[in-house]
Amino acid sequence: MIDCFKYRETQHFSELVYDYVEQSESFKEFISNFPSYENLEKQAIQKGKSYLKASREVLVDALKSQYAYAETSQKTRDNIEALSFENTFTITTGHQLNLFTGPLYFIYKIISTLNLAEEMNEKYPDKNFVPIYWMASEDHDFDEINFFNFKRKKIQWNSDQTGAVGEFNTETLEDLIPELEVVFGNSKRGQDLVQLFKKAYLEHSTLSEATFYLVNQLFQSYGLVVIEPQKSSLKRLFVDEMKTDLLQQKASICVEEQSERLADKGYKLQVNPREINLFYLKENQRLRIVEEESCFQLVDTDLRFSKDEFLEELENHPERFSPNVIMRPLYQEKILPNICYIGGGGELAYWLQLKSYFDSQNIPFPILLLRNSVMLYSDKTEKKMKNLDLNLSDLFLPPNQLADKRTYQVTDIKIDFSQQIVHLKDQFSDLHQLAHRTDQSFEGAVAAQEQKQINGLKYLEKRLLKAQKRKLKDEVNRVLLMQDLLFPDEGLQERSLNFSEVYADCGPDFIDILKENLKPLSGEFACIRLNVYKTQN
Repeated sequence: MIDCFKYRETQHFSELVYDYVEQSESFKEFISNFPSYENLEKQAIQKGKSYLKASREVLVDALKSQYAYAETSQKTRDNIEALSFENTFTITTGHQLNLFTGPLYFIYKIISTLNLAEEMNEKYPDKNFVPIYWMASEDHDFDEINFFNFKRKKIQWNSDQTGAVGEFNTETLEDLIPELEVVFGNSKRGQDLVQLFKKAYLEHSTLSEATFYLVNQLFQSYGLVVIEPQKSSLKRLFVDEMKTDLLQQKASICVEEQSERLADKGYKLQVNPREINLFYLKENQRLRIVEEESCFQLVDTDLRFSKDEFLEELENHPERFSPNVIMRPLYQEKILPNICYIGGGGELAYWLQLKSYFDSQNIPFPILLLRNSVMLYSDKTEKKMKNLDLNLSDLFLPPNQLADKRTYQVTDIKIDFSQQIVHLKDQFSDLHQLAHRTDQSFEGAVAAQEQKQINGLKYLEKRLLKAQKRKLKDEVNRVLLMQDLLFPDEGLQERSLNFSEVYADCGPDFIDILKENLKPLSGEFACIRLNVYKTQN
């Protein structure tokens, strides 16, 4: 069963997300177009005019090399082959290399991508649309990705490695296996999860290789293509844009101007450009590049290059240069025949800062689509909700409002002083008439006294509600516990739960259920009921 809510009704997203999903006119200057089937087809036509055949050849060769020894589906291999054709385009999502996929929304991003590609293939059979997961293997924010949660227990990988996380050695992840065997349990599903973790992380030497294996295992049957962007052949396609950033700082100039326009419309900025938006990869380090005295300096080192030396380094070893958050989207759109990027609210916010930069580089800006957001709940949870006389919409309320609503539901005392306030106003009406016949100061005194007494009644009503909440504490706590079950720590479930928890409770087919029910272009928040199957021993 699935229920859907408007994003604004959930009260859990930013004003930018609400406005974008509602296709506010305020975004027109910051995007190529709003997402729709028709606009996506137009985007494909535009991209087809600018994307070079030579780039396709490099892309396909890189993917074939990457998949050369991987066990994957024929559907994925067919999709890679299809990228050779001029009528093939990609729909892409990207994400960090979170341990064991990290929060559930990682799964939702990929399913959104799979489903949109599938829908476009059905709607426009004269073209091919391939779903892509872009691995953020050059990211260096290890603290953001080194853990996942299982039933509110944090499973964390501690390592002192530095540099691009994709190159991190996974050997020390073996230390987590005893902990995983305990938390996952002895059921068949628990053992399956332990084995999946072992195969991904202990049979592959780097985090990139492990993540590639894991995502391929979960989604290969749907034809997902995973791309590792840290390849010399792919970086070589981007040399001109990296050179422009080093010499002209176009990204900084364009993004700052567009960011100011967004800020003027009241939207919070997500990223700030630097003068140079590239890193240099060297010996397990990802070093920031700055220009000083007509030379290029690697921050926190003594390494300096003249302009000519650095440009020669770029030409000879483009794989040593790593785009930051500002340039990564441009890199992606340069090497892929991409028409749509699917991301979360934060990602959309920073992509909206980039269109003028894309225009300056003559690279088509993709259509941006907010990924599907989902709340999962079990059939058992649904029964508890019915017993508590709760609707799904009640659980989206802030906890204090939900507590108030529950108190009003179960109290045998009328907590409403509106009649008393009406009666009070009637009593003061005669005084107002009398005051009107005297001077203005007395009239003001009467109005002030009336308001004071109305405020007093409202205060007493709040005190009565508070007293009843204390008296009915057990009833109130029951609904708050139910809310916390679905909104851990008052946040969205998708931002904390890991797929393993759903797998352990509901069985391995939950991905199929999600894929069948999520509609990428619906613009709605989905609540999906899953059946909890008896644990298999």
